[in-house]
Amino acid sequence: MSPASLNGRGEVAVEAAEPTPARRAGQNRATPARGAGPAAETQRANARQRGDGPRDSGESPRAPAAIDVAIADKSPLILAGLDKLLSDDRRFNLVAKVADGEEFLEAARQPNFSIAVIGWQLPTLHAREVLRALSRQATAPKIVVYSGTNDPAAPAETLQLGGAGFVSKRAPPERLLDVLAAVAAGDMVFPFVDIRKMRADPLENLTLRERSLLSALGSGHTNNQLAKDFGVSINTIKFHLRNLFEKLEVRNRAQAIALFLEMKHGTWPGATPSGGRSETTGATRGRRSQGRVE
Repeated sequence: MSPASLNGRGEVAVEAAEPTPARRAGQNRATPARGAGPAAETQRANARQRGDGPRDSGESPRAPAAIDVAIADKSPLILAGLDKLLSDDRRFNLVAKVADGEEFLEAARQPNFSIAVIGWQLPTLHAREVLRALSRQATAPKIVVYSGTNDPAAPAETLQLGGAGFVSKRAPPERLLDVLAAVAAGDMVFPFVDIRKMRADPLENLTLRERSLLSALGSGHTNNQLAKDFGVSINTIKFHLRNLFEKLEVRNRAQAIALFLEMKHGTWPGATPSGGRSETTGATRGRRSQGRVE
């Protein structure tokens, strides 16, 4: 009860009771804000560990490291375009730009880049020679051939020689960026390749007579000379030549001679330097290099 007393007019005045210590403690205690307290802080910490909660002030997402790329092409216009394309994409970091195969191999000896974009017909060294040389290098970069060649065998040759991808210059530029990202992630990206036609030795199905005929063609013999050398008629020579061209999958004498010379000098994809037969395994034939079919 609150104490009471008479005031000067004879009225009863009730004095407010002084709050008890317990009541004072209750009045001074602040009401916790929503989301405060040890339990709420624990929930926020768990959410941050899962990556699905708000980040602390000043904390920003960690961007993935850019992929170091080198480019090689005989065309200054293509080099400038690739420079601009890669520089505008934060996923990539252009570290080297060269104009021929020898310069590229020199740059590739330094482990400054993990992926390279090269043209198919590079000066001083063709892409085939570049790929062969890299197959003997322990820390070689992954190679994506970027070419406008009309040679339908180029993608298959790139695959045989250990390349990681092939992109036509007729494709949208974004296609090249997608292929580079996929190769960096460990994929190989090629247009359709009929592996049944991937052969290491185009001479393997030729008869002894056809091999001799091809060698004579490579020496520049005419049909009359061939007929005299082999002791047969010109019509017989023409018949053998048709069979020869069909087996080699060439259209004429010039292509047959070019193929023969590539085999002779070891520049045909998958050929041994002596022009001899290569190793074979199963249905897929190819020269082995560090576990890869070339």
